[in-house]
Amino acid sequence: MSKPKIVPVLPQTDEPNPTKIPNERMTTPAGLQVAPVFDAFVKSDLPSSVTPVAFYSCLEDLVNTIEPKIQDALKTRSALQAQIDEFHRKTGPIEPSKYITFLQSINYLVPVPESVTISTSGVDEEIATIPGPQLVVPVNNARFALNAANARWGSLYSCLYGTDVFGPPVKGPYDASRGEKVTCWVRKWLDDVLPLDEGSHAEVTSYECEGGEMRPKMKEGKFLGTREVNGAKHFLLENNGLKIEIVIDKTTEVGKADTAGVSDVLLESAISTILDFEDSVAAVDAEDKVEAYKNWRGLMVGDLEARFSKGGKEVVRTLNANKTFLGPQNEPFEVRSRSLLLVRNVGHLMTTPTVLDKEGREIGEGLLDAITSVALAKFDLEKDSKLNKNSPENSIYIVKPKMHGPEEVKIACDTFDIIERHLNLPPNTVKLGIMDEERRTSANLNACIAAASSRVAFVNTGFLDRTGDEIHTSMEAGPFVRKKNMKAQPWIAAYENRNVDIGLACGFTGKAQIGKGMWAMPDLLGKMLEEKIGHPQAGANCAWVPSPTAATLHATHYHRVDALKRQGEIATGGSRSTLEQLLTVPIIEDPSAWTAEDKRDEIENSAQGILGYAVRWVDQGIGCSKVPDINNVGLMEDRATCRISSQLLANWLHHKVVTEEEVIAAMKKMAEVVDKQNANDQNYTPLAPSFDGIAWRAACDLALKGRTQPSGYTEPILHLARLEKKKEQRAESK
Repeated sequence: MSKPKIVPVLPQTDEPNPTKIPNERMTTPAGLQVAPVFDAFVKSDLPSSVTPVAFYSCLEDLVNTIEPKIQDALKTRSALQAQIDEFHRKTGPIEPSKYITFLQSINYLVPVPESVTISTSGVDEEIATIPGPQLVVPVNNARFALNAANARWGSLYSCLYGTDVFGPPVKGPYDASRGEKVTCWVRKWLDDVLPLDEGSHAEVTSYECEGGEMRPKMKEGKFLGTREVNGAKHFLLENNGLKIEIVIDKTTEVGKADTAGVSDVLLESAISTILDFEDSVAAVDAEDKVEAYKNWRGLMVGDLEARFSKGGKEVVRTLNANKTFLGPQNEPFEVRSRSLLLVRNVGHLMTTPTVLDKEGREIGEGLLDAITSVALAKFDLEKDSKLNKNSPENSIYIVKPKMHGPEEVKIACDTFDIIERHLNLPPNTVKLGIMDEERRTSANLNACIAAASSRVAFVNTGFLDRTGDEIHTSMEAGPFVRKKNMKAQPWIAAYENRNVDIGLACGFTGKAQIGKGMWAMPDLLGKMLEEKIGHPQAGANCAWVPSPTAATLHATHYHRVDALKRQGEIATGGSRSTLEQLLTVPIIEDPSAWTAEDKRDEIENSAQGILGYAVRWVDQGIGCSKVPDINNVGLMEDRATCRISSQLLANWLHHKVVTEEEVIAAMKKMAEVVDKQNANDQNYTPLAPSFDGIAWRAACDLALKGRTQPSGYTEPILHLARLEKKKEQRAESK
């Protein structure tokens, strides 16, 4: 079957290194051509239970069995998009009933299953019964990965003091007045979530353990036990399934000033973490993939280290050990100190030069991710002690993005069926996370869940990233509203509500996560503390955060809101949105109502986001960046958020809201701004004044060629540019 080459195979890039890795590709019995650096990894870094013969046999099966299904699915995507484009070109204003009938006629909308109840089993409590924050970090950065894995616990005092919750962050000596604001806030919060039988936490002069109980006694919450660390007494409490440690230490500056000697309050924070191979990672060749796989291996084995300099000293970061407490009757028990780790593989579209098929074509990158992720996770499954496992329930959690509809969800399940069979794993060991970033998945969510009913352990909603597919799917319908107005559109409210309602109706409570989207402004955590409580209130038992600090602050919301109880309330309330609302296309009837300033702001804001992200992606291989917008608010950008800006500009260009000349002028103007923002980065290559580098051309292509990209994705353009840049860098280094 003919296969499009999304990323071209460049001349062999796997150069010899000091370990004497061969420079020629290894060929498997079925003719797969494997890059030397990856073959060396397979032969030295997999568990002993996964031999190279077994690994390559499985990969060959995937390429022969699943690859044709993926190619058919990609053709279906293109065919459906062509029919939708033609519909919009011919029909003019959209009549909802006719639109739905049309989408049904082309099988974009499939019949809704009468009843779907998931049967997923062996799910860890961090997924099933402990609501809380979820981190997402690039797997190819060992330091970030370790920070996230260790973010299961965080200091509430430090997170409140060191962020903008009480005004701009302060540097220098301890500010006692700011510290007093922190302690007052925490005491009031404790009164709300762990009220005492009598009085307030602010009035407590001593926390003690007497007769197996904590004094003063609580009306709500559980007292679990105590521990001593370097002379400090820790009281372990629980509320809504989440643990809290009150730390008593009168030797510290904070503890001395507190009547009860409270020096800190520690919270269970990042209950789970997604290690990302996809949107926050720039991995375009075999070397990049192996670097990422080795970090995942280190997390599964438990021996990952990161060495770096901090304050003039070398720091070695490793995984935290569990905490040991004494229960009310002095019985010892352990509490987990690490976040439960999931892994996000890439979607069905992209291919990788790491392995070529017998015809010399790149194989699906998602297939390579799937088998390698599972093989390495066997290190965890084969550990003797449950307490030291990532998954005490012996499960592997893989989040799969960018699937369009139930047929593509089934392809993912078929992939894991094959891997489990080859690697001698029980059926459904791999649990699937369905990332709903695509309109066809949102509109057919019941059927998508049905296709993975024995595997699904996660579905998301509230991801503004889905805007990119919203724009691309309805590109021909008309000019879209401005990005800042998108959250107020009917489709996104329907998307938010329907995904929660459908997940609950399918039996997710107590078995799976319903996730909400990322807080995209990592410096504005005071605002996050005010607003993100809306996620558990909306029925989400997890929500994404950009940092361990944000995880600790967001954890306070899950103490205020019992997310599982809230799910029960929502489940009895009936459907809150309709399919018609979900499919309401957010176009503007009269773009002439926009002023020149409105249009200029939108173009420049999108241009700045694209440039700020693309230049670091292409030149430095950084897959996730904090990029300031035109108001100098730092926003977390990855390939999915970049897709929104790319598609918005492509849409406005297509409908002649703006001209290509205006877009290029905005790009040049904002390139100078981006250069200034990166002036302190020694590795940064300026975009201006030449405006002709590889990163510059890629950024322009994302806007000017966005309409013709498959599903509007940014990956093909970025991958090509990064490969070209790496080739250029290798030539310069010789």
